[in-house]
Amino acid sequence: MRLQIPSLVCALGLMAPSLALAWGPPDDGDSGAEPEASGDAGVSGGVSLGGESDAEADASGAATSPTNDQDDPAKVEQVEQVEKWNPRSDRPWIKRWAPEPHMLELGVYGGVFLLNGSHELFEPDFTQPMQGWQPLRKLNPDLGARFGYYPIPYFGVEAEGGVMPSKLDDGSGVVPFTVRGHAVAQLGRWSVTPFVLVGAGMLGVNTSGPLGSDIDPALHFGGGAKIYLNRWVMLRLDLRDVVSHQRGVDNTFISHNLEALLGLSITLNRKNEPQARPEQPELAPSDRDGDGFLDPDDQCVDEPETVNGYQDDDGCPESDRDGDGFWDDQDSCPDEAGVAPDGCPINDTDGDGLFDDVDQCIDEPETANGFEDEDGCPDELPDEVKRFTGSIEGITFETDKATIQRSSIKTLDEAVRILQQYPSIRIEIAGHTDSRGKPDHNMKLSRERADSVKTYLVGMGVSEDRITTAGYGPDKPIDTNETRAGRANNRRIEFQVKTGSD
Repeated sequence: MRLQIPSLVCALGLMAPSLALAWGPPDDGDSGAEPEASGDAGVSGGVSLGGESDAEADASGAATSPTNDQDDPAKVEQVEQVEKWNPRSDRPWIKRWAPEPHMLELGVYGGVFLLNGSHELFEPDFTQPMQGWQPLRKLNPDLGARFGYYPIPYFGVEAEGGVMPSKLDDGSGVVPFTVRGHAVAQLGRWSVTPFVLVGAGMLGVNTSGPLGSDIDPALHFGGGAKIYLNRWVMLRLDLRDVVSHQRGVDNTFISHNLEALLGLSITLNRKNEPQARPEQPELAPSDRDGDGFLDPDDQCVDEPETVNGYQDDDGCPESDRDGDGFWDDQDSCPDEAGVAPDGCPINDTDGDGLFDDVDQCIDEPETANGFEDEDGCPDELPDEVKRFTGSIEGITFETDKATIQRSSIKTLDEAVRILQQYPSIRIEIAGHTDSRGKPDHNMKLSRERADSVKTYLVGMGVSEDRITTAGYGPDKPIDTNETRAGRANNRRIEFQVKTGSD
């Protein structure tokens, strides 16, 4: 039979390019067709062109030109290439293989074709009584090949040919076939590309059996997604509605046939990119450290001059290695912090690391125990502090949680009192668990419990910078993990006083 394709074909055919235009061009650097303009992938810090008289420099050493390079279009273009150069291998996979202009796609597909029971795939012949409409198997394999051309990443056209092997009720085979074309609008920004399509073609059979030879016009529309795995290979999923004529006396009757396809394609005609970074244009002398001395005249191009009235013409900072306020070339002891007149340190008679001018006991070395270590005198930890050193009894938590139980408040308040009474004391709060459970979970739980104790102490007025926390999980047991009592001992909070070296 020969029937007219419904006018819907024309309307939907015009929609595809409109959808592509509606999606619009990609943002700069967002399409796979053009390299991304990224400061990380281009010249580090960027290159600035302009007519400034003073040469400027950024932290990476890329300086601005003191001449007006905008008068040289070739140099401007070259600088832009350097800034935008971003090799495909540096992009994330989701953008690396996005569609490009003028791409070709050549592929095969397979799937299923759900044929409407009221198909019109037959040619009546009154001279052959056995020829006429026959029911076909509804669910059939669907095999074919396709070729596509995409002038822009967002729109293309494709041609397909395929077969759908089926059977009649009597078991004899018949092979419906299709030849068709369609327009494709796709969101061509990423390696995973959704699309819609609409097209038309022919759906027919050509047999010497009961169906005879028949070709009917068919409209199809649908959508799907493409996955560009690499430069050459693409996977594709299509879901379509194939609209053809329905058996009956009225030519306006239509039947809907569903199609689900999985395809594999080769992608061709991708743009080759340079293997090396474009050569950076030669620029005027720069001032990398920004101290006002151009690099050829600067003896320390990466360190700015210290303008202090002392040797200000060499472009170098004056060095004071020991930080005592005496420049090294005027300091008799450049590696030891000292005082006037020569920059040398005061003696440390008892050798405890505290100079005699701040040491309250110059003949007795300081006891480095975390208690008043800055006075230079020997001492011992107060008994109250000693009682709160090591494993602290009375601090308990809800099972497998870092929530402090109310019964622990009395012990914690006593710790707050002692820490406030001795403000020079700094501590580490360490959490420990028994060996039950996963090691990673126990390590995390022990740290969270130590943090909960710190949060309480800080909330009660103890300075946060006096407390550090650590979680050791089951790694430092003090008892066996084979008994209930031993495991209870291993689940603990410890306070350790930190010395000046910790």
